[in-house]
Amino acid sequence: MITAILILVFAVLLISYFTYLKAFYSSPKHRGTAHVLPDSPEYEKAKPVIKKYIAEMEKVPFEQVYITSFDGTRLAARYYHLSDSAPLQIQFHGYRSTAVRDFSGGFVLARKMGRNTLVVDQRAIGKSGGTTICFGIKEKYDCLEWIKYALNRFGDIPIMLTGVSMGAATVLMASELDLPKNVKCIVADCPYTSPEEIIAKECKKMGIPPKIGMPFVKLGARIFGNLKISGGPIEAVKNTKVPILLVHGGKDDFVPCEMGRRIYEANPEMITFEVFPEAAHGISFIVDTERYEKLYYSLQEKYGT
Repeated sequence: MITAILILVFAVLLISYFTYLKAFYSSPKHRGTAHVLPDSPEYEKAKPVIKKYIAEMEKVPFEQVYITSFDGTRLAARYYHLSDSAPLQIQFHGYRSTAVRDFSGGFVLARKMGRNTLVVDQRAIGKSGGTTICFGIKEKYDCLEWIKYALNRFGDIPIMLTGVSMGAATVLMASELDLPKNVKCIVADCPYTSPEEIIAKECKKMGIPPKIGMPFVKLGARIFGNLKISGGPIEAVKNTKVPILLVHGGKDDFVPCEMGRRIYEANPEMITFEVFPEAAHGISFIVDTERYEKLYYSLQEKYGT
């Protein structure tokens, strides 16, 4: 009987460990720096434009900066200076992605609009420390630390927070924190409703019923990543005091547009929701650059960012 119990416990721990590796773990030794683009028909037309933006961004000089976050994790970012006292845009990339890939287009737009930019490597990605990707649960506090860094360094400047995919979830989850008044607005591009819901969706996609898979996912995150899966953007925005522009692609099959709509419906007084019908995940800017730029200029005019 004892042997059977031990075998069962070992099996549960083993499965939980593998789910942790699959969903959360990021090895410092094997973090790619290549800006890999999704291989799908929706991205074929966008790839040349994205590659062009990446090449342009990589030519611009930057300052590599570091901070220590709330839990001792060393975080990295690129700071691109355009002009003194300019508004600052802080950019957060998506899940297992690179800041340059996800914000090469956003970087070009930010400079066009006269902003300095802080392009962040999220924890456990790129040059940042840590080994557990937290789906915004801890990253929202990293976001606050980057805001503090910016204010300590640059003084009383307007700040815009922007994020794509998991980065969008990060800035939305940060929106419920006690943010400084300098944070004038947030732009979230294709965010998910909650870490639990997006992971459950991927479980289902792999043929694993969420009711069976998620307990192992949660246990693995808790034991091996010191991470409790809870909360999410849909809950956070109910408490936000910062105006939000939420953008979503109508053809997003990774984070369905319906998730963006549900976040909007959680607080329509503070959120403006814009759908780009022909855009796949994270490429609304590429699909309709003119419309995307107009949305940003509208924020600049309204909030001084």
